[in-house]
Amino acid sequence: MKNTEIKIFSGNANKDLYKEIIDYLNLPESKSFVGRFADGEINVKVDEDIRGTDCFVVQPTCPDVNENLMELLIIIDALKRASAARITAVIPYFGYARQDRKSAPRVPITAKLVANLLVASGVNRILALDLHAGQLQGFFDIPVDHLFAIPVFLEYFNNHPDFVNKEDVVAVSPDAGGVERTLSFAKRLNVSLAIVDKRRPSPNNAVVMNIIGEVKDKIAVIFDDMIDTGGTLLKVVDRLYKEGARKVYAAATHGVLSKDADKKICDSEITQLVLTNTIPLDGKRKDKIKILSVGKLLAEAIKRIHDNTSISALFV
Repeated sequence: MKNTEIKIFSGNANKDLYKEIIDYLNLPESKSFVGRFADGEINVKVDEDIRGTDCFVVQPTCPDVNENLMELLIIIDALKRASAARITAVIPYFGYARQDRKSAPRVPITAKLVANLLVASGVNRILALDLHAGQLQGFFDIPVDHLFAIPVFLEYFNNHPDFVNKEDVVAVSPDAGGVERTLSFAKRLNVSLAIVDKRRPSPNNAVVMNIIGEVKDKIAVIFDDMIDTGGTLLKVVDRLYKEGARKVYAAATHGVLSKDADKKICDSEITQLVLTNTIPLDGKRKDKIKILSVGKLLAEAIKRIHDNTSISALFV
């Protein structure tokens, strides 16, 4: 839509990331109001003419996930009824992504329900970052552009003094399901790979059985898509130290950090946890937490969607 005006809107979930995006693109903040009525219902008003424009809405569905999801749906509906030419939902963190299959009898597939709600709201396209499972793209009956934060992490670790000698470094997948993601990271960082044999008897509870690969005397970096309660991460950290690792880093795109996860991580033996700013971490302890920005990556993707040019070229 090269000849169509672009407007970028935001809900309340991550205003700082939104401002980074529009500043990078040298665009003004689009005029809208997203608040609450006296009874708590969401109140949205678009305060400028958007008829025939290419509209983007930046809104991760992070905690409070239900509030942020409803804000996104209602903003999309407002844009649709104001005759936007196209609406793209920019969802840096996609909530409910872990409920992507029936893991037990009589449970919902909530990720599919959320996808249906977004499509029903009138959105034309989804821009997401490091979905929990790539197959989630198939839950949508509209185009999905799936970005990866690996380039952001590579830039950081390639310039870190602990990672100069690649032979001393091993990338660690925290479970079998994350091997493909970690292998891609390991190849591009040019380091070896190790895999954690992990069993999960119940949600948010994991038992580390074995470490497959050489970690003794190595600097280990655990690579995952998200950190929630931190319990599983810290069990892997402890096991890596027991197996002889010199230092243990961790990197994850999404820092959910539920409950007191930030405190547990900062009080642990982990060297550093590297996260991105898909989820705001206001009020969280950051003693051992480094936050990288995905604002430039998202802004470039938005520009390419608007210009109808390749997004995959960002990862070549």
